[in-house]
Amino acid sequence: MGVIQRQGIKNVISNYFGLFLGYINILIIQPNFLSKDEVGLLKVLFTFSALLATFLPMGMNNITLKFFPQFRNSDTRHYGFFGLMLIFPALGFLFLTTVLLLFKYYIIRYYIQQSPLFTHYFNYLIPYILILGFQNVFFAYANSLLKTTVPTFLNDVVSRVILMCLTFGYYFRLFNLDTFVFLNIMVYGLQLILTVAYIIYEDRISLKIDYSYLKSQNPKAMIRYGFMLSFAGLTFIGLKSLDNIMLAHYLPLSVVAVFGVSAMIPSLIEAPLNALDRIAAPSIAHAFAANNLEEIKSIYYKSTRYLFLLGGWLFIGININIHSLFQLTAKDYASGSLVVLIISIGTLINISTGLNDSILAYSKKYKYLTYMLFFLFILAVINNMIFIPRWGIEGAAFATCLSSFIFNSIKFTYIWKKFQLQPFDRKSIYTLLLILLCFGINYFIPVVVNPIVNIIIRSTIVTIVYGVGVYLFRIVPEFHHLIPFINKVK
Repeated sequence: MGVIQRQGIKNVISNYFGLFLGYINILIIQPNFLSKDEVGLLKVLFTFSALLATFLPMGMNNITLKFFPQFRNSDTRHYGFFGLMLIFPALGFLFLTTVLLLFKYYIIRYYIQQSPLFTHYFNYLIPYILILGFQNVFFAYANSLLKTTVPTFLNDVVSRVILMCLTFGYYFRLFNLDTFVFLNIMVYGLQLILTVAYIIYEDRISLKIDYSYLKSQNPKAMIRYGFMLSFAGLTFIGLKSLDNIMLAHYLPLSVVAVFGVSAMIPSLIEAPLNALDRIAAPSIAHAFAANNLEEIKSIYYKSTRYLFLLGGWLFIGININIHSLFQLTAKDYASGSLVVLIISIGTLINISTGLNDSILAYSKKYKYLTYMLFFLFILAVINNMIFIPRWGIEGAAFATCLSSFIFNSIKFTYIWKKFQLQPFDRKSIYTLLLILLCFGINYFIPVVVNPIVNIIIRSTIVTIVYGVGVYLFRIVPEFHHLIPFINKVK
């Protein structure tokens, strides 16, 4: 756990600083410097591209995380694994480009009535998908090398700083909308180039594939695994982005902008999960390869307890202050407050179940994760078709939350039955009770007119109550020695 802890801490710092920049961009800069239609356009373009880019590697990112340990050998330059890794996304890009062009008429027809601005930039999807897809592959390679700090910093910090600068440039008419959209895409292109340069600097890569060694590693099983997980990844991202994509069909881009800004806020709750998963995933893969179930159990149980505790605190802080937050940042987007609460519930459910995705993905039961995701993807489409026309953006939020609850319930039950791993205990109940208690206390705190003062007062009171409760219930007693005051008293 030493490597996981060190890089996990660095990734959390980078991830949260990046989230801070992202929040400034999404909650302050974009709402005040761009029109709602422009904000909605950027959101739908990115979401649509990210969804298809998940399939572009054709599972090579998952193959890398699971099978790279079998190839890892600096003396042989990993038997040319890097060259092998490039073949799959290249083929995936050709396939996706062909499909997009063949179905261009139908896609445009689907969006033209409510989101004509999106259809105008349809051709921009092709380079966007290419860049995001290859970035997924190279990040997985860096992950397998246990070199995630720099790629994470590039993704979470560097790219967001540049995106903020571009928004200012567009606002001051340094370039037109076409150029602005193109430059937004090229930011990720720069990130891709820098990630590749970092890998070349850190590792002895080779494009020459050692086919004799490859044949000895059961390539058919690798390809089968990759394809299964590529569909799993596609449906997983689809569950997270389907609401934005389908909203653009039912409602104008200006409404999609309100939903997109509101739905981004709960992502803060999942930040610890994303940061930990980036570095823990290859360790889980190595543990399965070595049949080290005790290591997997340790990672799963600890991740569940810590993530539920931290996610609960973030869940409370966001939702008790959401009205004040919108007052300070994007007043015109305040109608999305209920969206924040609904999606927050879904993200809390997701983070509270720990690293269950990685456990399923890198075990011999990985195919069942694909089945689960495919079933839930269909269910999510149906949910959105039912609830968006009825409840608008709140309906999209409810569909997302419901999908998260069902998905995590199925994963939790399956891991419990197949691996005899059940990470919840009495301390999990204490954490849930603390969350409910803090929400109850919030309603007795007087409302202060000044939003900044209101946030400070509520956050301080709730944090003290939450912290004291964590200590008294001994939810994480292994960290009590870090509390200076308590140690002095003892």
